[in-house]
Amino acid sequence: MRRLIVSSAVLVLGVGVSAVLAHAQKRTPDKLSPAASASCAFQDGKTIKTSYSSPRTRGRKIFAADGLVPYGKPWRAGAQEATTFQSTANLEVDGKSVPAGDYTIFTIPNADEWKLIISKKTGEWGIPYPGEQYELGRYQMKVSTLPSSVEDFKISYIPHGSVCTLQMEWATTRASIALTEKKQRRHRNRCRCSWRRVPLSRAAKREPS
Repeated sequence: MRRLIVSSAVLVLGVGVSAVLAHAQKRTPDKLSPAASASCAFQDGKTIKTSYSSPRTRGRKIFAADGLVPYGKPWRAGAQEATTFQSTANLEVDGKSVPAGDYTIFTIPNADEWKLIISKKTGEWGIPYPGEQYELGRYQMKVSTLPSSVEDFKISYIPHGSVCTLQMEWATTRASIALTEKKQRRHRNRCRCSWRRVPLSRAAKREPS
């Protein structure tokens, strides 16, 4: 009986240790895809910030039907945990409203077009994709070919007045999209005044001097 109890305890302890090690391994920063961040500030002080992990090409085919990042499927735009997107400003992206808040972002790469996905689910690992039910929206990105291959995946922002352009570069591909700050319209105070002419009394008529 004692042996049975000891064996059960060892089994439970082993399972617990394995779970802890697996969790620790999952959360340990990957030296092959180190943590990185990018940010942009608008003229009024409001900001956009993105945190992500930056994988390396390491001689692999990246964006292709049979590549590391296959065409037509959601990609976490980085590695490890899902890429975060935090904005203190209300935005307009591809003609659609994006309220200030915390999100995660994904992309759907293709040979001639990309889509940016802004997801309302946060704090998750980058895979599997959480699902369309969490999407705030999908937004069209511009795609261009770089003159030379980029080894490290990079996210950056280019500020210009009320616009921060989000830019992703890896291998020979650049994808970008403009994020425009939506400023609240100021309503002018309209005076609801009514004017009335008051007739002069006959008694108040000016007497001749």
